[in-house]
Amino acid sequence: MRHAVIMAGGVGMRLWPLSRKSRPKQVLRLFSGASLLRQCYDRVAALFPREQIHVITNQAHLPVITKELPELPPANFIGEPVGRDTANAVGLAAAVLAQKDPQAVVGIFPADHVITPLDRFRASVTQAYDAAESNPDALVTLGIRPTRADTNYGYIHRGNRIQEGLYEVEEFIEKPNVASAMKFVATGEYYWNSGMFAWRAATILDQLKKHLPQSHASIRDIAAAWDSADRQQKLQTIYPTLMRISIDFAVMERADRVLVVEMGCHWVDVGSWPAIEAVVHADSDGNVSACPRAVHLGSRGNIVVCEDQHLIATIGVDDLVIVHSPDATLICTRRDATGIKELVDMIRQQYGDEFA
Repeated sequence: MRHAVIMAGGVGMRLWPLSRKSRPKQVLRLFSGASLLRQCYDRVAALFPREQIHVITNQAHLPVITKELPELPPANFIGEPVGRDTANAVGLAAAVLAQKDPQAVVGIFPADHVITPLDRFRASVTQAYDAAESNPDALVTLGIRPTRADTNYGYIHRGNRIQEGLYEVEEFIEKPNVASAMKFVATGEYYWNSGMFAWRAATILDQLKKHLPQSHASIRDIAAAWDSADRQQKLQTIYPTLMRISIDFAVMERADRVLVVEMGCHWVDVGSWPAIEAVVHADSDGNVSACPRAVHLGSRGNIVVCEDQHLIATIGVDDLVIVHSPDATLICTRRDATGIKELVDMIRQQYGDEFA
């Protein structure tokens, strides 16, 4: 049976001050009045019945995450006691599903993406599941056709063509320098690494056993107790001991066989405030206003964000990021938005968790 797993872990500190420990970025309503999580769910709900859609998130976020998706059965939410990066989250989801359905084919969908158009997304996802089913030894990833030489993304180098839109993977390349990124885009043989996957649960577990054996054994131990009274005890004692590592470093770059499906979609990984300019239309002066009320006079290239009816007005300023929340406001240059995590650490040292 086909299953979808929405990855909704992490806080999204680079989207401070709207994203907080108690309100992670997945539930922010920045675009079209719907949260990133809701948009992700709606994308996959067109392909799967709700009983086959699962969400993995931090246990501390379960109240806000489950409230956002009330139509999902409670059993379809998987709570991590602590974050241990994507390799362990993927492994835990696969192990839990394999306990219930040994033939499970699982798709992985991060909750912080904006993807259009939906018909192309669904066609590519369907092709990825088909490929995972017809190539049971392979892990399948979805690659985004790049539109620019972006150094913020990892890249996938495609190899031999299997069929239209489906290729063997030659290699994964972490965030390259500008010259390399320009070369990759020019060749037409590289994709952005989207972090979306499809595979048989048994196959990804086999690859975890080979490349991350300690995590594999621990995750299988937890999954074996999933429907028992020992579940929480196993989670709380075992899961925090797992090595924090991404699925790309742990498995994808070393896996026996990886295929890539080309996804010809407009795709944005909303990981920082500057990223929203790829989603929200700019005015004639290049100002991006992700808020109900904004006025700009003689200002250019600014990004302003607010979820409520608070008015943000600028005069004669350029290239700023301005984000308003009920108890904190961020103002920085677009260039310096990469330092928000360091800023939040300083705020935490001075004010504790009041604004974290």
